[in-house]
Amino acid sequence: MAREIAEQPDVWRRFLREGSDQIAVAKARIADYSPRFVQFVARGTSDHAALYAKYLVEIHHQLPAGLVSPSSTTVYGARPKLEDVLYVAVSQSGGSPDLVKSVSVAREQGALTVAVTNNPDSALAEAAQLHIDVLAGPELSVAATKTYTAELLALYELFVGGGTADLPAFGEQVLANDEAVVTAAQRYRFAQRLITTARGYSYPTAREAALKLMETSYLSAQAFSGADLLHGPLATVDPQVPVIAIVPNNVGGHAMAPVLQRLEERHADILRVGAKLPNVADSLSPLLEILPLQQLALHLALARGGNPDEPRGLFKVTETL
Repeated sequence: MAREIAEQPDVWRRFLREGSDQIAVAKARIADYSPRFVQFVARGTSDHAALYAKYLVEIHHQLPAGLVSPSSTTVYGARPKLEDVLYVAVSQSGGSPDLVKSVSVAREQGALTVAVTNNPDSALAEAAQLHIDVLAGPELSVAATKTYTAELLALYELFVGGGTADLPAFGEQVLANDEAVVTAAQRYRFAQRLITTARGYSYPTAREAALKLMETSYLSAQAFSGADLLHGPLATVDPQVPVIAIVPNNVGGHAMAPVLQRLEERHADILRVGAKLPNVADSLSPLLEILPLQQLALHLALARGGNPDEPRGLFKVTETL
């Protein structure tokens, strides 16, 4: 896991260097298709990448976008009419049967289908009309790290593009400054519950951070949008429940101000992440925000005596029917 976290800036360089042709082909096909709606289907870590892409589509293209429930098709047999819909499946392995079936049905129902995976030979890549290889290389740790940010970058290039020249160097800079992460790992070594929260583009980061902490350190970690946290979940916050707040210096981070105020009123133990990150576009910030949180999951697992490469009960590929 440590090695794969460290590889991420080079993975980004490789994708920016070698992935441009496939992005250009996909963009041209999508432009010709001119979708009226975009749907994303994914599971686990890739679901957080899909949520990030939903923000990209809604904000940059001002198109409605949604996250699909695969069970509507695979369990209940639904076959919605999908003409003029761009249907994007995101999966590191491309091997989950429910995603393959969802894409196959969407294609039959008139959608333009795109698979974003780390495996061009996968069943999901074969099922879709277009495939984007995130070019992350083999990932051996059960906890996905480099494939997650590779998916984010591929989706950014597909739906936005540009402004990424300095991103790998910024990633290296963030990864090199891990002293605060090591300190935080010791601080939360004995925590049993934890909350992550953010708004806007950073909300997928909060969800991915919670998942990483759950699967590597076995914490009960819950992720909430800052807006949602102010409703019922705020009642669960007290000084014994740490809160990780992703608050970059951008629009989404500034929107967290009233949330932080309410948390402080409850004397919450707050770890703020993102304020000192390199200055990038709001839509690129999630690629940098997640890096220290991946490191936190790694160091916290080690501090608690665990093995983050082999979490109990988990496998690298989860096949959902």
